[in-house]
This record gives sequence, C-alpha cells and structure tokens, in this order.
Amino acid sequence: MCEYNLRNRNFGKCFPWNILRNAFALHASPTCLRLGAHTFRGNNSRGISVTTLSDGPIELVPPQALDHSNLVDPVKAPPKRGWRKFVHTATRGRINPGGSHKELEHEQLIDAIRAPLRGDYRIAVMSLKGGVGKTTTTVALGGIFAETRGDRVIAIDANPDLGTLAQRAAATTPATIRDLLAAPDTSRYPQVRAYTNQSSSRLEVIGSERDPAVSEAFSELDYRRSIDILQHHYNVILTDCGTGLMHSAMAGVLDLANALVLVTSPALDGAQSAAATLDWLNLHGYDQLAANSTVVISAAAPGKPTIDTDKLAAHFASRTRAVHAIPYDRHLAEGAVVDLDRLAAPTKRAYQYLAADVASDFSAWHKHAAY
Repeated sequence: MCEYNLRNRNFGKCFPWNILRNAFALHASPTCLRLGAHTFRGNNSRGISVTTLSDGPIELVPPQALDHSNLVDPVKAPPKRGWRKFVHTATRGRINPGGSHKELEHEQLIDAIRAPLRGDYRIAVMSLKGGVGKTTTTVALGGIFAETRGDRVIAIDANPDLGTLAQRAAATTPATIRDLLAAPDTSRYPQVRAYTNQSSSRLEVIGSERDPAVSEAFSELDYRRSIDILQHHYNVILTDCGTGLMHSAMAGVLDLANALVLVTSPALDGAQSAAATLDWLNLHGYDQLAANSTVVISAAAPGKPTIDTDKLAAHFASRTRAVHAIPYDRHLAEGAVVDLDRLAAPTKRAYQYLAADVASDFSAWHKHAAY
C-alpha cells in the first residue's frame, strides 16, 4: 500500500489517474469515496490524500445527507430566567448555557400543542352535572389553543339553558348563533367574524340565544348547519354542550365530534354523573367517542377533596384516553371573564397539558370524523 498527496508533484507512474477521473465523472462525494479497493478521502482545504490498495469494481459509499442535522451547528436559544439568563446577559451573549430542563420541557409542551392539523378538529365539552367547570374548561382550553397556535379557534355555545359561554369570553357583540344561521352570505371569514366575539387569547366565541324559548328550539339540523359554516373558516372548533343528553342538538354534537372532553368535579355526585355519561355513550353507539374522550377533574373549591382523587383518576383512566386534574384557581372561581394571564402558573400549565393531550390526536382526526 502506498500513499500519495495531490499537492506533491512527484507522483510517478503508479498513480491511478483513470480511477480518479472516473470518480469525478460519477460526481462522487468529496468527503469519502471508495472505488473498488481504492479509497479517496477529503483531507483538508490543501489537498486530498489517496490510498491505493488494488484495482477492482467501483463501489460508492453513500454520502451524508445535506440536511440541517449534518451541516448546521444550531444556535442555542437564549435562556429566559435564572442564573443561565444572568450569565448570558453578563457576557453579552458570548457564553450561552442554553435553556434549563424546565425551559426545554416547556418548549416541547408548546410544540405538542402546535401539532399539525389537516382540516378541522371538533371537540365537544360536556357534563351532565352543572357547576363543575364545563364552560370554564371550554374557554380555557380554547384559549390555550388560540394563543399558542397560529390557526383559528372558535367555541360555540350549544347549551339550550341560557349558556354563559359568551359572557366568560368578554362578549362585545350581541350576535348569536341564530344570527349567523340567518346571514345571507358566510363564504368569507370577515362575514363570519362579524357574528363572533374574540377574547384576549384570540379565542373566538359565538353565543347562544338568551331567550330560553328560542334556544330550546336549536335543533340538530341547526347545529349541523353551524358546523358546516364554521369548518370552512376555523381549524379547531369547541362546543360547549348543555347538561342534557336528550335535547335535539346533542345528536349532531356527538355525531360530528372528533373528541370529547368530559368535565367532572372531585366529588362523588360529579364523578357518578361522568361515569353515567360514559355508560350512556357506550350504550348508544358512541363507544369509540367514549374511548377517545379525555376526563377533566376540575377543582371548584380550595382545600383537599373529600374523595380519593387518585382512585377517581384511576377509574376514568381505565375507560378513557386520558385524565387531567385542574387545580382550584381563585381567578376561575370568580365566574367572570376568563383571562389566561390571570391564572396561577400551575393552573395554566395544567390546561396546557390538557391541550397537548387533545392535540396528540390531531393526526388521527380522520379516524373519528363523521364527514
């Protein structure tokens, strides 16, 4: 075996010029090329070292892919808090220790919420028992999606019993779902936006009729027409359901839902109502929707619950896709407009984990879609 360097002009007659010409004719990788028993390796900017073994058939070694992971040394994002931020600031960015484990975990959580979504995804938020945080969950979950994702998110009030969804999202227009259905043209987004309210989180909300006699007449056909309009303009559609399973619109809600968020309180009566809801769904042909549902145990009062929440969570975990606990929050207990910026950090993080869990099903939306 003999070594040659192309910068050395004294090659002699044994240099394999024909093999080298063939190598460049085949557009071989300048980094590493094997031609039979001849190996060519890129040495540095000043030359190429060639190792000659023996003549043989041409064999190309696959080059590394020209992608981000092989060619780019990524710049670390500047740390946002703690001693890491102090070091980065004090050295004017020359020393960047990178984000902490918590920061990296938070970035992964945000990425999960931003999961790609093809088409629209419809989420039904329901509970058979009132006062357990159903509307609060709708606004908070929708708000997390709206402020984190770049697409459009809307919540619709399908509660026939004087629903309060619009009031929890800072309603600025008296328009209702009835007005939207009566609109002459809804083919463009600005035409639909005229009938919705938008919270500080970018979540859009369209309320129900305040007259119980009118809202009770909101039928399955009306709901289907509403979704038919909204799905052309919004990617994530949440429905704040009523507390009954038998009113007309619920058939449309359940038929068109891709996922179900079932809200309960950490109390025996709330848990029994949630379990009864799952039983009813399984008995009426919605077993797949029940299995794909997410249970939210929402604490409405401070202090330790009166029941064993671990056993409660274990029960629902055996029947549904996931279970999430939302801690008591003084801001939510006010019963007023839900402002994500006023939530306690543990509460907002709990809703973010809920949103990430729901978003993990975005790639499988077609498995649950009615059309």
